Amino acid sequence: MNNISKNAIVSSKAILGDNVIIKDFATVEDDVKVGDNVTIASNAIVHSGTTISNNCKIYYSAVVGSDPQDLKYSGERTTLEIGENTIIREFATLSRGTVHNGKTIIGRNCFLMNYTHIGHDSKIGDNVILANLVNTGGHVSIEEWAIVGGIVGIHQFVHIGAHSFIAFSSRVTQDVPPYILAGGSPLNYKGLNIIGLKRRGFSEEQIKCIKQTYNYIYNSKYNISDAIKAIKDSVRQTDEVKKIITFIESSERGIIRR
Repeated sequence: MNNISKNAIVSSKAILGDNVIIKDFATVEDDVKVGDNVTIASNAIVHSGTTISNNCKIYYSAVVGSDPQDLKYSGERTTLEIGENTIIREFATLSRGTVHNGKTIIGRNCFLMNYTHIGHDSKIGDNVILANLVNTGGHVSIEEWAIVGGIVGIHQFVHIGAHSFIAFSSRVTQDVPPYILAGGSPLNYKGLNIIGLKRRGFSEEQIKCIKQTYNYIYNSKYNISDAIKAIKDSVRQTDEVKKIITFIESSERGIIRR
């Protein structure tokens, strides 16, 4: 049974699952789908084109699915999708995609803290944590299990790799490869995210191969293309090593340096 405050504004055209809680003065517009066991707190706004999956929590005064901050946008239907078990804290703002059928995607089990902003057409993977005041430009991609510290600005089109960790108060203008620590200004490589990898069950052999790979990238005389060739020739080609190679070879903004 749903528990919807009489002071909430909920469109009759919104589709609500079971056991949904919508508190005082929250707004849910037309063309919204809300899954089971979702809580939408007071003064939160869920705009048209938003889908919220099961077991999500939208905290006070969050703005979810707002129009994209993009001058190309001219009112066409675009969407935001939020995966299961995701938490969106106070005053976070999440924009829909831009251009017809553009889409912003937030994965499952994500934690977006106070005042985070997700720009239009961004893709946030599963189990990502964004601390307070992380702001992404449009078309940003953050892969699974990445953690971004507070007060971090992420340039549009940046790609952040899986299991990476970006330190507090950083400015991210280039791609951040998977499995690493990054910090400083300008943002630079600080080593492997060893603690995170061990917590997530990576074996010593997996970590060893990742370390060998990044030694060629960051601790050798090679340029990037020569380092990639050396990695392919000399390092065991585990799934993690292949992921790093693919990430670097497909980077459009270039990867951060040491």
